Amino acid sequence: MLVKHYTKTKKKCRVTFKYPNQENAGSAMLAGEFNSWSTTDTPMKKLKDGSFSVTISLKAGCSYTFRYVLNDNIWVNDPEADEYAVNEYGESNSVLIL
Repeated sequence: MLVKHYTKTKKKCRVTFKYPNQENAGSAMLAGEFNSWSTTDTPMKKLKDGSFSVTISLKAGCSYTFRYVLNDNIWVNDPEADEYAVNEYGESNSVLIL
């Protein structure tokens, strides 16, 4: 799930990424164009309901591809992404449109 809150100037957007975690993963990271696909830079917090969440600020007027990395090696998409785009591995990435 993606929750978007734009600044008054509409130049930035605080985006909350929330992954439902049906897999019961122990950890999750957010990886995407905005952090050079790092699997360590943007850890997600595990919530009481078992889901994961993180909020970051991004430049508005852009789109970003991203995925969640569960347990350090399982790459999954956001089930409610704005779009999906095929990547160079023959899989798809989630797309966030701001």
